[in-house]
Amino acid sequence: MKTSYSQFAAGLAVAASIAAVNASPGAHGPSGEHLDGQATTTASGLARLPDGSVNVPKLAQRRMAIRTVMVHDGDHPLTVELNGRTAIDPNAGGRVQAPFAGQVAPGPNGLAAVGQTVRKGQVLARLHPVSSAVERGNQQAALAELRANRDLLERRVQRLQKLEGTVPAKDIEAARAELAGTIGREKAIGASVAGAENVVATADGVIASAHVLTGQIVDARTLLYEIVDPRRLLVEAMTPDVTLAGQIGSAVLVQAPQARLHLIGGARTLRDGALPLNFRAQGEGMPLAVGQPVTVLVRLRTTVKGIALPAAALVRNQANETVVWIKSGAQRFIAQPVEATALDAATVVVTRGLSADNRVVVDGAALINQIR
Repeated sequence: MKTSYSQFAAGLAVAASIAAVNASPGAHGPSGEHLDGQATTTASGLARLPDGSVNVPKLAQRRMAIRTVMVHDGDHPLTVELNGRTAIDPNAGGRVQAPFAGQVAPGPNGLAAVGQTVRKGQVLARLHPVSSAVERGNQQAALAELRANRDLLERRVQRLQKLEGTVPAKDIEAARAELAGTIGREKAIGASVAGAENVVATADGVIASAHVLTGQIVDARTLLYEIVDPRRLLVEAMTPDVTLAGQIGSAVLVQAPQARLHLIGGARTLRDGALPLNFRAQGEGMPLAVGQPVTVLVRLRTTVKGIALPAAALVRNQANETVVWIKSGAQRFIAQPVEATALDAATVVVTRGLSADNRVVVDGAALINQIR
């Protein structure tokens, strides 16, 4: 009977130890120390325990959509964060400027508006030339003189044509050429006095900015429209490191992770103590505007050893330290201070403070962090 009782007690002890292992994988720091050995108090509901850990029941974990992953070490490309600004790609957009001083008038379909999609060669507006009173008077006088000369030349050509065969052919041809030249000059001056010129789109794209109103008087070379292709933009980032351009492997935009960035090259002249790096951003539906400040995450060819985690896994504790939450049991979570650097727009790499084979909270860390 005693033997059966001792065997039963031993079996209960083994089962309890197995259940504890299955329910609580444990947590350890970067040096192998056990982080869950300090637990001295348990709680039945949401609570911050005296040792700083947090108790979260299973039902609350499901409601909070807590998700954890087992982390592992690896080599990841080193990243550098650069400040930049978007601009029009000169190969996919352009500017429309006034070719001469004139007055703006609507085109066949009215004036083009901001946000309107246009095609290259499409009429955006019309421009009537304007000039001073003296210039206008001189042009009208020259136009009147040309009209009078045209009438005389037309009659002369008609007379010579009637005498064809008795008058040398070269005289008839010279009269016709003189008449054609006079008609051309008359048309040119007439267009400058009372004509209008179409202002057309210089590229396919969307009107990014418009600076025209009906009746507006503009000078020559005044900017009227800016056209941008929303699928192709230029991103100019600044860096104080003149050797960075030769180390870049790839790059992403924080504001538009779906955009594909291609390095065009780095300038050879510093601007305000920094070197401009130009990237071409391409993609459908990029939420970017011309002139928008952006953040460029540049991946270098140099690698760093660490643990990759989603950026949402990092939170700040009451001491303003960066921490991750480690699951050490079925309901217990421990905050572990770490050092991390950005890997891309949505991923970070933890370089210090966290060891492999810990189960880290990747979804819901901010909710756990608020439990008091």
